[in-house]
Amino acid sequence: MKPKNKTRNLSFFYMLRRLLPLTLGQFKPYALLQVFVAVFMMLDIILQTVVSARFFDSVSAAVGTGDIAKPVIWLAAFGLLIVLQPIVNGILNFCFGDLTKRMTGKLLPLIQLKAQRIPALAFEEPETLDDINKAETGAHVGCGLVLVTAAILTAYLPYFILMALYLYSLKPILGIAPVLAFIPVVLSQLVRARVFTQLEDKAAPMRRKMEHYEKCVGAPEFFKETRLLGAFGFYKKLYRQTLSLFNKEKWRAQRKTGLIELGMELITLAGYGIMLFLLVDALLSGEITPGSFAAVFASIGGIFNMMEEMIVQNFGEVMQNKGAVANLIRFLDMPEQDGADRASVKEGVSLENVRFKYPSAAEESIKGVDLRIRPGETLAVVGTNGAGKSTLVKLIMGLYTPTSGTVRFGGTDLKKADKMSMFQSTSAVFQDYGRYKMTLKDNVEISAEEGRLNEALIQADVDGYGPSYPAGLDTMLSREFDGVDVSGGQWQRIAIARGLYRTHDLIVLDEPTAAIDPMEETKIYKKFAQIAKDSTAVIVTHRLGSARIADRIAVMNGGVISQIGTHDELIEREGIYRQMWEAQAAWLV
Repeated sequence: MKPKNKTRNLSFFYMLRRLLPLTLGQFKPYALLQVFVAVFMMLDIILQTVVSARFFDSVSAAVGTGDIAKPVIWLAAFGLLIVLQPIVNGILNFCFGDLTKRMTGKLLPLIQLKAQRIPALAFEEPETLDDINKAETGAHVGCGLVLVTAAILTAYLPYFILMALYLYSLKPILGIAPVLAFIPVVLSQLVRARVFTQLEDKAAPMRRKMEHYEKCVGAPEFFKETRLLGAFGFYKKLYRQTLSLFNKEKWRAQRKTGLIELGMELITLAGYGIMLFLLVDALLSGEITPGSFAAVFASIGGIFNMMEEMIVQNFGEVMQNKGAVANLIRFLDMPEQDGADRASVKEGVSLENVRFKYPSAAEESIKGVDLRIRPGETLAVVGTNGAGKSTLVKLIMGLYTPTSGTVRFGGTDLKKADKMSMFQSTSAVFQDYGRYKMTLKDNVEISAEEGRLNEALIQADVDGYGPSYPAGLDTMLSREFDGVDVSGGQWQRIAIARGLYRTHDLIVLDEPTAAIDPMEETKIYKKFAQIAKDSTAVIVTHRLGSARIADRIAVMNGGVISQIGTHDELIEREGIYRQMWEAQAAWLV
């Protein structure tokens, strides 16, 4: 289960420590180059102030002596610094943008990899889906946070320290005034961070809703119902309502922080005026030379702009995105479902007093099931809708962990099992199978390239070279990508081929044949029984005629196995199985 810690509890330094090896650690030479360029640019700006002061003083001295050699030298030096600044700035901007994209490209796959490692049950919780949404946002802004923090530490702070020392050498109060003026601005950015962290927590579920409503309007899997039922207006209304709520929350946050920043900017403006007054006073009192006055006066606006850029734009961006990055780190820190024991399904599967309840559910879905599936046995699981069939097979495969009780592969408790060893020998075809927008070949071979493609297609009755697949195995199964679409029955056969293709000791068919007529389904299941004779197989079906191929049939009712036995044994007993059999037989009369 996922922890419930709040994102705001993560310190900035912890997040930075977690992000550094994942981002800059992957591109050390490139990152060092950017740091070098940033430091060089800041030194260029500082030297412009110092050199311009020397230039103005040399010009003042040259008025009396007529010696123009020094003014020319200082002018040439100043001109060189001016020319270098846009060149270095362009290199810095390119490096920043390129490095951000490279680092984001490293972070996003980590989110997908992490999603594979967390317990499957976590995906039944809306909080997990929100966390993934937040994590993706955090990945995009997290790289910027690292680079901006690096820029502040390696370029901006050294610049302000050196400029403060230079101003202090001219007149002590000049070195202190800018810092005091910007303390309120720093405080305003801390407030901004808190407000936008809270906003991010509210925004993630709204973003997911808007994305879903967009799909309902235009995605291929929804547009038929949307148009036929006239539902466009319905989803448009839901989208606009959610967007309105999202914008209101964002407006509240921006208004609150904007008003605070406005007040702090006024204080900064006052500090700017005070510094100009102190500078003029120092000149009139003879504490600084006219050249120093001219240089500092020309650069004082740049000093304040640079400090505002660092605090309001860069530091403010860091603080605003702190919440999104915290969500990324929290997601990456979620506990993973993994153990160390090797598990082998070749020794059979056993369930011992297994109970299971979905998160936030009022009642248990599985209520004390004991079951032993022998190696090489084919077991059919039947029952009414909501009886717990699909939940039971997910527990059998180890996708879900029991609330209490034990599921074992052989003698290994799946709670302690290494998931790679457990899943590498299992395969399944679910009723909500994937329809991947890829070629027929890729749709079947997603697990591995095992060289059994044609065999799996034949076993599932997929004619990969027939008229439905004009390009053969390379036919793109999506009109969106200039391919073709196939019927629901054909998609189900492709899904079955995918399940059969993967080498397995345990295979589960969880009602994957709903779009196939009963005659064809019976043929597929009979063929499946032959294919799976050397493997352990579990079939979930609501058509009892197909269940007859199994060695045993388990009847689920209200979360428990109410009956178990062969078809002939169960049909002779009073119970749910015989009632279901007679009810289905009546439909065929």
